[in-house]
Amino acid sequence: MSIVIEANLKIPRVKTPIKDENGYPVDSGSVRFRKPIEVLAIPKTGDTLQLQTASGITLECTVTRADWDQDRELFVASCSYAKRSIPPDEYTALVTDPSWARKPLF
Repeated sequence: MSIVIEANLKIPRVKTPIKDENGYPVDSGSVRFRKPIEVLAIPKTGDTLQLQTASGITLECTVTRADWDQDRELFVASCSYAKRSIPPDEYTALVTDPSWARKPLF
């Protein structure tokens, strides 16, 4: 039986970031990408998750923590992108996928 949790993904800074609605570059270090996902069990710190984009690209990430969000009544798995840098095609697939929401940290 699977359960729905939220993946909260941190990615490395990119050389050519997307622009916000005002034309300014979006600092990937100051945003998180969120998406509901189905898992068989709550991931533990250090586990690897394979996160899908609408274009079919898979993003590998490492779980840094998993916490219960009382207000939304779901588990949130905080993850870091597994590699040191994110290739432009994977970055584009992530930021253009409507199922991934960007959340500023401020």
